[in-house]
Amino acid sequence: MQILSKEQLRRNLDEVIWNIERARISVSEHHIVKLVGVAKYTAPENIRTLYELGQRAFGENQVQQLKERMQLLEDLPLEWHMIGTLQKNKINNLIDLQPSLMQSLDSIDLAAELNKKLQAKSKTMHCLLQINSAQEESKSGVSPEQAIDIYQQIKERCAHIVLKGVMSIGAHSDDYAIIQKSFETTYRIFDNLKKEGATVCSMGMSGDYELAIRCGSNLVRIGSTLFKS
Repeated sequence: MQILSKEQLRRNLDEVIWNIERARISVSEHHIVKLVGVAKYTAPENIRTLYELGQRAFGENQVQQLKERMQLLEDLPLEWHMIGTLQKNKINNLIDLQPSLMQSLDSIDLAAELNKKLQAKSKTMHCLLQINSAQEESKSGVSPEQAIDIYQQIKERCAHIVLKGVMSIGAHSDDYAIIQKSFETTYRIFDNLKKEGATVCSMGMSGDYELAIRCGSNLVRIGSTLFKS
């Protein structure tokens, strides 16, 4: 894994923050957006440097990778997010790591299993419901049509899960309008769920985060753009 210079990482971070600011202001000057750095393809040293530059929140796609990173960087007060698909046999491991936010709760089935294991350990976990707004078979998540109902069911049945909002991945397309539609679908659902206490709308990655913010996202997950050489 390539270790990048502080200057390069500063340039990358400044560029991302500048783009976030520009998109954010186009929505409203009161619209706050959180940046989560996606660290899966980068050396831990680069995370450490970004911390020195002021970045605090980082996400991992796999429980094992999350554990390794948390251990290597345990001297830093970082905020860790689980953003990838969670396999049921890894639930206990994730609970023990106590991430700040589990962003990829992608079914009622997973919620029930997670809740059961949280209960057994007398723990709670902050989670986002993942919505497959693009309706693509390759993506995890609940369907847009069922999202509000499933969100409410999890809130009612899973006392150890603290739902904070929703997450989705933009449509895999070169057509701007299709990607925008997938983000708008997620945002509409989020807007509906505000009365249920939803505060986080996580959407947007390196290729589409500015569009996602303009569609209402208040949390973006940026990997390759932050860690490019």
